[in-house]
Amino acid sequence: MKKFTFAAVFALLLSTFSFAQNQYQVLVERPNEKTLKGIISREVLLSDTSFHWYAENLKGYKPNASALEGLQKNKDSIQLLTFMGTWCEDSHSVIPKFYSLLDAAGFSQDRVTLIGVDRKKTTLSHLSEALNVTKVPTIIVLKNGKEMGRVVEYGKYGLFDMELGEILKTIN
Repeated sequence: MKKFTFAAVFALLLSTFSFAQNQYQVLVERPNEKTLKGIISREVLLSDTSFHWYAENLKGYKPNASALEGLQKNKDSIQLLTFMGTWCEDSHSVIPKFYSLLDAAGFSQDRVTLIGVDRKKTTLSHLSEALNVTKVPTIIVLKNGKEMGRVVEYGKYGLFDMELGEILKTIN
């Protein structure tokens, strides 16, 4: 049943993404804080002055070699479903580095879906609940609609890209 639910949610996601890149709500959950809830893009994060943290958190980042290699090897066969909070300090740190890693690997942005959650970790259409996303950021690696693994927050090593590299090594 879990596989069916995941496949159904993934099919819904793919159909939704093909019609519009950005489908989100703007919330103000706390003063001077903007929360984006729904499907967003890196361009939204880069163009909105509320998200000054994006550029600041790229300084000194060097992508993990294993993750680079894995992304290059699998760039035509996987999708990355990523949940973040525009209010979340962990997301502020990881997401800019995540996109820098993708750029270095030549990984297509068309294979990445970025979903903003509110402080309760909910999304539009209850995607976070359906996929059991309880912490952000969460990067889910998918192949043929099947979850191959996920990195939650900084990962088990404190380095999200190291764990992502390990997941990518297991993909045939």
